[in-house]
Amino acid sequence: MRYRKLGNSDIDVSVLGLGTMTWGHQNSEADAHQQIDLALAEGINLIDTAEMYPTPTKAETWRTTERYIGTWLANSGRRAEVVLASKIAGPARDPKGQAHIRDGLSRHDRRNIVEALDGSLSRLKTDYLDLYQLHWPDRKTNIFGQREYPYQDQAGSVAIEETLSVLADQVKAGKVRHIGVSNETPWGVAEFLKQSERLGLPRIVSIQNPYSLLNRLYEGGLSEFSHREGVGLLAYSPLAFGALTGKYLNGARPEGSRLSAVYRTFNRYDSPSAQEAITGYVQIAQQHGLTPAQLALAYIIDKPFVASALTGQTTLAQLRENLGALEVELTDEIKAQVQAVHQRVPNPAP
Repeated sequence: MRYRKLGNSDIDVSVLGLGTMTWGHQNSEADAHQQIDLALAEGINLIDTAEMYPTPTKAETWRTTERYIGTWLANSGRRAEVVLASKIAGPARDPKGQAHIRDGLSRHDRRNIVEALDGSLSRLKTDYLDLYQLHWPDRKTNIFGQREYPYQDQAGSVAIEETLSVLADQVKAGKVRHIGVSNETPWGVAEFLKQSERLGLPRIVSIQNPYSLLNRLYEGGLSEFSHREGVGLLAYSPLAFGALTGKYLNGARPEGSRLSAVYRTFNRYDSPSAQEAITGYVQIAQQHGLTPAQLALAYIIDKPFVASALTGQTTLAQLRENLGALEVELTDEIKAQVQAVHQRVPNPAP
């Protein structure tokens, strides 16, 4: 396993991290514990979760993922070996879909942050988090695949300086070691950094955004914040919901897969351009004796601005395959072939 600093923090994280958002829908508690056991045995130390997991969030299952992790921590006594990260949900874009999380009114204000954090700590059976993240911005902006900026103000949005001041209190109280953002924009990252410097408050050390062969938009603006400001990227969906394995090509929906079991109407990676790009990347992997997943992950963790790539898997076999990305040598030929596909079909699935 290889390790990198999490931004400008004092934390070393494995370049592959354990994503958990299927635990409670597709994975049982026993499955979750087996994944953690294997991950730690192979050197993975970062476990990333969220109060709203598993996704899609439902009243019947939300908070289950954190509970599964909490029982493992309590039973194993290995809390010190884990870099544990969680997130507070942002305000609901569709109140009906998030009514179970603090009545659908979750904001990044004092009441919600304190209540959400205390709830996560209780479920995780720990008295601190190594990293606490804002799952998505409180303000209205273009996130979750929306390309165009909406040019709309959102009534009641919590100011970033207010959010930072509450998070600073949690750090001071010892509940959180470091703070980060997720699904954030260049403007948002700049504002968080500016306000923390102006007010003498803790700086964000990480940003958890999508980054994959199908979505390299992070490179265009945010990567410079990683380079110059010490904000490490925790890359989520590095396999694009499994699409980059090639298993969904030509409309296939393998039994038990995420798109057949949970996200039946999800079509973010079904566009003709996305399918063309996936086909190209699968062919490159096959040409070089790699699995498509290993090629996709090796490309992501090769980037210096990536602190860790968060892989979500439902089986131990998938986790073992993903770990094989650590052994991949990205030759100049492979990189050139990947770049050729990207130039032909750039960012088809943001």
